[in-house]
Amino acid sequence: MYVWGRFARVAATTGRRGRYSFGSPSSLTFRCLPTDLDFNLHLNNARYMMLADLGRIDIFLRSGLWALARQRHWAPMLGGLQTVFAREIRLWQRFDVVSSLETWEGTAVIGRHRFVLDDGRTAAVVLTTAGVYDRRERRFVPIGDLMHLLGHDAPPRPPTEVESAFVASHHQLRAIAKGD
Repeated sequence: MYVWGRFARVAATTGRRGRYSFGSPSSLTFRCLPTDLDFNLHLNNARYMMLADLGRIDIFLRSGLWALARQRHWAPMLGGLQTVFAREIRLWQRFDVVSSLETWEGTAVIGRHRFVLDDGRTAAVVLTTAGVYDRRERRFVPIGDLMHLLGHDAPPRPPTEVESAFVASHHQLRAIAKGD
């Protein structure tokens, strides 16, 4: 089941968190609820992905992308992700989902979501690749053009070694999925 209550809270409190500044982190605080648990009584793997969704949605709302996408009939779309679990998140434990847009190239943006425990240790990291699809033009929007429309004209930083490896792995897996 999707995290609709948490989504409503993120959407309702967007104004209080201010405009998203590209390159900076966006942090949302959650508590592990009974509905989040798997058979090991810790946050289940699917819930990590749903909470990372909320981190992206927070950035979309606060950056102005959501409004721009609605005006232009664009659809933000996740291309793929890679997750590493380092520590468990137990029932009732508080944690932050710290999300950021790391860099971009062409029509793809790399995002990062860190699940941070109260003591500062990282429980999990999710790297994502995504794009924005223009339904009218039937193509993905160049991220540089999108950033310009959102008032961010700084160039993207070069990807790190880890980000480059992630993108290469993503392209290879995508080719397998498409049967290329």
